[in-house]
Amino acid sequence: MIANKSSKYFFYFYRYLKYRVFITFILSLLVGLLDGISLALFIPLLKLVVQDEVSRDGFIAEFVLEVLDMQLTLPNILILIFAFFSLKGLAKFFEGYLRVLYQQYFMRRIRISNIDLLSGFKFESFAKMDAGRIQNTFSGEVGRVSHAFQIFFKSFQYGVLVIIYIILAFSADPIFSLMVTVGGLCIHFVFKSFYSRTRFLSNRFTAQAHVFEGLLIQKVTFFNYLRTTGLSLMYGEKLKSKIVELEKDQRRIGLIDSFLIALREPLVISVVVIAIYLQLQFFAEDITLMFLSLLLLYRSLSYFMAMQEQWNLFLGFSGSLEGVQQFTEHLEQQQERNGKFKFNCFKDKLELENVFFKYDQTPVLRNIDLIIQKNETIAFIGESGSGKSTLMRIVSGLLLPSEGNYSIDGRPIKELELYSFRSKIGYVPQEVPIFSDSIFNNITFWAPKSPENIEKFKKAVAQASIYDFVMAQPEQEETYLGSNGINLSGGQKQRIAIARELYKEVDFLFMDEATSSLDGKTEAVVQDNIKKLKGKVTIVIIAHRLATIKSADLIVLLNNGEIAQTGSYQDLLRDSSVFRDMVKLQKG
Repeated sequence: MIANKSSKYFFYFYRYLKYRVFITFILSLLVGLLDGISLALFIPLLKLVVQDEVSRDGFIAEFVLEVLDMQLTLPNILILIFAFFSLKGLAKFFEGYLRVLYQQYFMRRIRISNIDLLSGFKFESFAKMDAGRIQNTFSGEVGRVSHAFQIFFKSFQYGVLVIIYIILAFSADPIFSLMVTVGGLCIHFVFKSFYSRTRFLSNRFTAQAHVFEGLLIQKVTFFNYLRTTGLSLMYGEKLKSKIVELEKDQRRIGLIDSFLIALREPLVISVVVIAIYLQLQFFAEDITLMFLSLLLLYRSLSYFMAMQEQWNLFLGFSGSLEGVQQFTEHLEQQQERNGKFKFNCFKDKLELENVFFKYDQTPVLRNIDLIIQKNETIAFIGESGSGKSTLMRIVSGLLLPSEGNYSIDGRPIKELELYSFRSKIGYVPQEVPIFSDSIFNNITFWAPKSPENIEKFKKAVAQASIYDFVMAQPEQEETYLGSNGINLSGGQKQRIAIARELYKEVDFLFMDEATSSLDGKTEAVVQDNIKKLKGKVTIVIIAHRLATIKSADLIVLLNNGEIAQTGSYQDLLRDSSVFRDMVKLQKG
């Protein structure tokens, strides 16, 4: 059972470390082998000291002396013992140092590979995923996996030492060694029940940690709401209860670890005492060799118990390791399909033909036929739940149609390299992302502060009607914006977001209620600036305020996931009673 689980964990580490795993194993083996040979040399040393004609010197010691062509003399044996212990120290240094380097490499590979996988994660899969799980995996769980890595290879090294000491002990006194070995195996079966309990608690701790991280994220995200409504303290109590649950599982794991540590010496001594009694009472073996075997076996049992402790400690982190592994596998299974044709620029038209889209099995869009010409301004309108946002996500390539065809300049979107296509898109959502950094970095997305980029920055903030605000700040463009722009008004956030997209050289500008938080005067200024972009880029707008889309080339009225009607503002005002009612309602 342990062997199966060990191999599973081994292959997980091998996935990231490759040949480095074997170097770690070889060095661990070398440390154990050198330590064992050093102890084996005490057999002829003991013979020389007591001047006793024993029947054998131990095959390992004899082999070393024969290979080195050295005589069995006291100076030679002492020199060899010193040399092998020194070599063991040198090997242990390299083994420890390389383990640190490989541990860092291992953690870096996990984080980088998961970041890359998250970048290509399907949007619809991301929308259904627990944010707490993502946060906790990248922060707490990856750190716990780092500890698991260290403990796993330490357990292996102890296992190597156990095997070597047992072999050496058998070469000195087979019967006595056999009795102690059987006793050690009995100890192992005593520990098995503790292993399963530790593993269970570790998995539960990981699941609870995901929940806690999710609650913590929401505490930060909804801080304003919780504080304003007086629910902050109540939500804090919920967080505290999760902290208590996490502590309970950690305490239980620690209790098992402490219990195993306390059992270590009594169990080892019990096995040794029973073996010595049986050896002296029933077997007529050389007492000198028996005590040498006892020395070796005591070390073997000590390392065996240490290996058991380390393995139980490792199982305490196994839930995190398995959680990270499952997280990676889920990301791998839900990667979006990405074509190979690189998109350079928009030349002609976007075309959707008989497009359907479903979230799971729930239909959201049906029978969508639509053409968007280059540099055209198009608006999607309709009641909440009509499919406006989903249609925009399909047009932007964030979602792929469940059925039907979507092509860009005559090429199916499935053939496009999506990153190159999206790099030509500017997007201003209703909930504006503001990064905890300076205004300049928020708008330029951390571009170097060259004269050319500074000029582009000033032009973008002027077009977004936020130039005066920026220049009025004490540090101007270097002014630091708080967490998600907490010190900004909704209008200021959206103008910064618009400036960010205007700074980019894009072919498309997608605006999802981009002016909804602006006052009437500011909205009019921004709309006027957007009109100046008309005919220069392809603009797709979702709007509830119908007055903002009067100048659109085409308005698409959606109803229950289908296109109900299309036309200009005047066309719909003339031909659509639904549209007329929407206009009257907003004027009223």
